[in-house]
Amino acid sequence: MPKQKSKFVCQDCGYESQKWMGRCPGCGEWNTLVEEIEAPADSSGAKRSFQQSGEASKKPEPITKVAGEKEPRIDTSLPELNRVLGGGIVPGSLVLVGGDPGIGKSTLLLQLTSVLAEQNHSVLYISGEESVKQTKLRADRLGVHADTLFVFAETDMDLIDQAIHQIQPTMVVIDSIQTVHQSSISSAPGSVSQVRETTSAFMKIAKSRGIAVFIVGHVTKQGAIAGPKMLEHMVDSVLYFEGEQHHTYRILRAVKNRFGSTNEIGIFEMKEMGLKEVKNPSEIFLEERTQGSAGSIVVASLEGTRPVLVEIQALIAPSSFSNPKRTATGVDHNRIALLMAVLEKRLGMLLQNQDAYMNVAGGVKLDEPAIDLGLAVCIASSFRNHATNPADVVVGEVGLTGEIRRVARVEDRIYEAAKLGFERAVVPQKNLEGWTYPENIEVVGVSTLEEALEVCLEHSTLQW
Repeated sequence: MPKQKSKFVCQDCGYESQKWMGRCPGCGEWNTLVEEIEAPADSSGAKRSFQQSGEASKKPEPITKVAGEKEPRIDTSLPELNRVLGGGIVPGSLVLVGGDPGIGKSTLLLQLTSVLAEQNHSVLYISGEESVKQTKLRADRLGVHADTLFVFAETDMDLIDQAIHQIQPTMVVIDSIQTVHQSSISSAPGSVSQVRETTSAFMKIAKSRGIAVFIVGHVTKQGAIAGPKMLEHMVDSVLYFEGEQHHTYRILRAVKNRFGSTNEIGIFEMKEMGLKEVKNPSEIFLEERTQGSAGSIVVASLEGTRPVLVEIQALIAPSSFSNPKRTATGVDHNRIALLMAVLEKRLGMLLQNQDAYMNVAGGVKLDEPAIDLGLAVCIASSFRNHATNPADVVVGEVGLTGEIRRVARVEDRIYEAAKLGFERAVVPQKNLEGWTYPENIEVVGVSTLEEALEVCLEHSTLQW
């Protein structure tokens, strides 16, 4: 028998070493290298051919001769999930779902399997962390009752493959990939080798049999999916379920999607009977807004194709330290420093001795430049202690010279604001051409930051 060899593999990044080290050279983390037994290589030295592998008809061919077949997507009956997936579930796709413990990953997927089972699709839910009875208790709480939904509590990859071959489902859910193991690999479940090999096996099942496979992945302390980065490269889509356990709202975001856009988000609310879709998230984010307060403005952001109106808050206060604080939640910290420098240089506001605290209400993360004008108005409003008009919504990118630059899809943003009852929208002057404004909202174009502040703080007696 060949002599068994061992290697040390980092459980975070997959770095391999012949000896143990306290700190991984690949990712810099401490105490992440774990010993794993290498599988013996095939010493026969035989080379395979198409005829020997039983795939004589399988050979390279020109792409122009490949028959293009467009398979219809599977409608999940959940518009929020359909939007994130790019229009529905693609047969034969491999989707990775990650998120913090207790955020609702298993609940979302169990509800998804219930919807598909009610559409007469055969669905297999494989749980490696719960028994069949525990899954049944959660299904009863969510009102899941369908004869074509099969539950299987197993972690052995060979037995899972047999169950999939026996049932031939339309969709398979693996909860979670860190519990599944290959018997031919000696390392423990959840190790880099096990996660890599089992994910590869599920990828072959999805592609060869046309079965949509959803995989639940654990996350690390930093919020990334546990295991090697190769795991995210192997799958077709990577979805993150975000939110805080003490709040009821959850955001489903795609960070990789081979079959659709990665800019879309889906918003859900956690109820006693499971997750409920939020049809109009703008109303949710604005329902607790305080009227007539300084340092607050509503911006029209864009998440993929969906316009979302959120409130931005700023608190500017004199600093008691030599280095003023710059704290931002939900927006880029560097963008705040840039806008404060523009306000100080172009408009003469003395902000270098002021602490700045920025917050996006509702826990939303905004990263597009169209919110620059809202951030600048918030800072100026709080610094001058002058309230903004609660019926205003602003959108625009701010340049280093103080100019207001055009933004994309301004029509969708303004129509969303008009639908929610806002009376005036402040937009870049260049965005006023080529479209028809809604009748119930006034659209004001501005070219510079000074003009924008005069409009948004028009009742102020201060000179800019």
